[in-house]
Amino acid sequence: MQSTRLTFSLLICALATALPPNTVSAQWYVSAQKPIKNSYIVVLKEDAATLQGETSATNRVTRGMATPPTVANVATALTSQYRLSLKQSYNRVLRGFSIHADPATVKRLLRDPRVAYIEEDGVMHASAVQNGVTWGLDRIDQRNLPLNNSYAYSTSASNVSAYVIDTGILASHSQFGGRVQQGYSAINDGYGTSDCAGHGTHVAGTIGGTTYGVAKGVKLYPVRVLGCDGYGSTSGIVAGMDWVASTHRGPSVVNMSLGGGASTATDQAVARLRNSGVVVVVAAGNENQDACYVSPARAAGAITVGSTQNNDYRSSFSNWGTCVNIFAPGSNITSSWNTGSSAINTISGTSMATPHVAGAAALYLANTPNATPTQVEQALYASATPNKVLNAGTGSTNRMLYTGGGSPDTPDQPDPSGTTVTGTLQGTGYYADHPYPYQYIPNGGTITASLKGPSNADFELYLYRWNGSSWQAVAKSETPSSNESISYNASPGYYTVEVYSYRGSGNYTLTYSFPK
Repeated sequence: MQSTRLTFSLLICALATALPPNTVSAQWYVSAQKPIKNSYIVVLKEDAATLQGETSATNRVTRGMATPPTVANVATALTSQYRLSLKQSYNRVLRGFSIHADPATVKRLLRDPRVAYIEEDGVMHASAVQNGVTWGLDRIDQRNLPLNNSYAYSTSASNVSAYVIDTGILASHSQFGGRVQQGYSAINDGYGTSDCAGHGTHVAGTIGGTTYGVAKGVKLYPVRVLGCDGYGSTSGIVAGMDWVASTHRGPSVVNMSLGGGASTATDQAVARLRNSGVVVVVAAGNENQDACYVSPARAAGAITVGSTQNNDYRSSFSNWGTCVNIFAPGSNITSSWNTGSSAINTISGTSMATPHVAGAAALYLANTPNATPTQVEQALYASATPNKVLNAGTGSTNRMLYTGGGSPDTPDQPDPSGTTVTGTLQGTGYYADHPYPYQYIPNGGTITASLKGPSNADFELYLYRWNGSSWQAVAKSETPSSNESISYNASPGYYTVEVYSYRGSGNYTLTYSFPK
């Protein structure tokens, strides 16, 4: 569906100031909750530098003008001019670079007209809780409890690449059968892409292990951005995403079981990584708080995953809220470990839930290799089982991951006399679906919807129909105001009405009617 949903777990610890994530018209400074001393990310204005693959024809700011220099060239010029130590220049996912510098120099650099903003580099780390038994695969291939002690799948996804942005992968582990490919490391400690922490090997095992994996034949790429202690930096994680965007080929999915405080640079990098054609799956976080306060859980375009227990309750640690798109098993998950070629471990976290969804995305891509990230997201959301997560948390999207295929369960029949609901959209790009997640119309008929929104905003109204593989807009109302209406002669099928903020925020009232 049309969306820009601000949507990790492992936990990043970089709390940004309350500034719009895409504001680049004036220079500003983003602080971190746990900053790395004298380490910064410099982001350039759109007209100051060109990303790899970007030309003046694709850059709205420079259209009709000469193409600006590359990010690398501008980074070299600025570091020379201000006597900075350049750490990393990004090519694809962020129009910027990372530096070592003292605060006084950064203050001077912030005044340079080529600079959009500077963000303190922040600490990121993995987070998990030990205990329990294996059950996650058993849960995702069935709609309801009790578990049936089996996992059914129709493909191994051997034509799909999964990029694990984490602590590395133990390539020699028996679960991977030689499928671990050459990757990338942002950590310069001599370990390369090997895993000295265990977390990344566990995540990779859930995505693609022969015993514990959802997609048992997927190619696995270690992208090591967290060290032996499970900690890393915002700049390193952006570098990992930049490498994936520059090198991925064919159907690809990224798993980011990590996170922390809000980071504008991280959010923008996630959006550009997705725009490069990669499905991005991230953890909601383990603080039992609103996931919209952390990155990349809040990032536009990410599939943000909450965690459940084996009784379908939300895990007590799992973050919640409107930035959570889907839930998957995350408590007491058994998978591969880094201490030996046959080692296993049982741990908990939204870090463990996320690779279940990344594996499910790989299964979908195996059968539809040309699918866009949007189509993969829509397919996962449409096939998920609704309203199964108990105590999902305020504002959470109540979807349970389902890989078994087929159409969604048929919900109760609608009230043809009409339903009136109220809601709030928090800003541009936010949306809400009614009835959530969809309504089945067995005999066809007329669907009507009427929206009344705030006068100082522009809300739009859409009607979507499930076509068997994705959601398709079949009717829309897009006037310059927030008062919209739709009437549509519907054939039998699954439908949902979406209220979308084209501009602004505020409360709305929606009245809709579905035929029996």
